[in-house]
Amino acid sequence: MKITLIRHGMTLGNLEKRYIGRTDETLCPEGIAKLEEMKIEKSEILISSPMKRCIETAEILFPRQSFEICDNMRESDFGDFERKTSEELSSDKRYQEWIDSNGKMEFPNGELPSDFRNRCCLAFEQITEKYSYAKSIAFVVHGGTIMAIMAKYSEPHKDYYNWMTGNASGWVCDFDGHALTNPVKI
Repeated sequence: MKITLIRHGMTLGNLEKRYIGRTDETLCPEGIAKLEEMKIEKSEILISSPMKRCIETAEILFPRQSFEICDNMRESDFGDFERKTSEELSSDKRYQEWIDSNGKMEFPNGELPSDFRNRCCLAFEQITEKYSYAKSIAFVVHGGTIMAIMAKYSEPHKDYYNWMTGNASGWVCDFDGHALTNPVKI
């Protein structure tokens, strides 16, 4: 099975380098323009996060194709860091503690990163099992969602932060039901 993991197009919050998780932003004009230039091979099954930025991306990249919304593919809840930049958070002691934890500590009043990663990977497993008959599945999701899935299933294995991807980019991989192999950058 071919798996395509695409990060949504750019939003104003992304452009401003803000932590955007639970904020339901739409794509910005720059994000729309970049997506309209992209050519992505159609997949048999299309899955999207419920966030506007992902739905809009799916509609641009896969026009007239129906898709399924998967709530558990949404981005992490950044809690008190939501909508802030690293510069705005630089004097926040909790932010430095989170950085020092290599991103493993819970976001203050937000989601525990391990809970987020487990949620995304469980959703990925459920979807690939449900559509095991399909030749291809495309996921239009978030950067953190892609990182969680690739960190768990990639062979050869690479850690979470090795799979960072920009807006309107991602990976196309082979999937045998257990491992994502032969990743090609979009």
